[in-house]
Amino acid sequence: MDVLWLSDDNPTAANNLRTEAAQLGVEAQRLVFAKLLPAPEYLARYRCADLFLDTLPFNAGTTASDALWAGLPLLTCTGEAFASRMATSLLTAIDLPELITKTQEEYEALAVELATNPARLNALKQKLESNRLTTLLFDSKLFAKHLEDACAQMYERYHENLPPDHIYVEYLTFNATGAEGKPLLC
Repeated sequence: MDVLWLSDDNPTAANNLRTEAAQLGVEAQRLVFAKLLPAPEYLARYRCADLFLDTLPFNAGTTASDALWAGLPLLTCTGEAFASRMATSLLTAIDLPELITKTQEEYEALAVELATNPARLNALKQKLESNRLTTLLFDSKLFAKHLEDACAQMYERYHENLPPDHIYVEYLTFNATGAEGKPLLC
């Protein structure tokens, strides 16, 4: 049985969601509310889920990063504000752009596609696993180098009296065939 797994940190919200779900014909046991756990158990629990459904207009930030670290694919819809683009940044940094949508319709269609196509979802999990330690997201030293490079470019632009603009930093990813450079927009 497919379930919606939610954080159990607000009893009023949980009761309201159960009531609303029941009014829409959704069985109560399909809403699972999970208590907070110590970090190791919290991260291990992500392995029990199939897909993280990000929210709009306020994306998950640390929670999304935790899910990706644990190997749980994340589906997001990019919004206009910073708070609605955090997961897009995370997915870009871990080279999973296929999980980024631009409209609610795209988001819902991809969520249904992934829920009904286990082979595609499994392929995404495998890609996430192989990207986890070979892409920018969880490589702190490489991230710091790229941040320093971006700051140096901004400093140079400032001293040349140039207006603010996009900054591109070349970064490397590693795959079975070796290193490959890609532009990173800061």
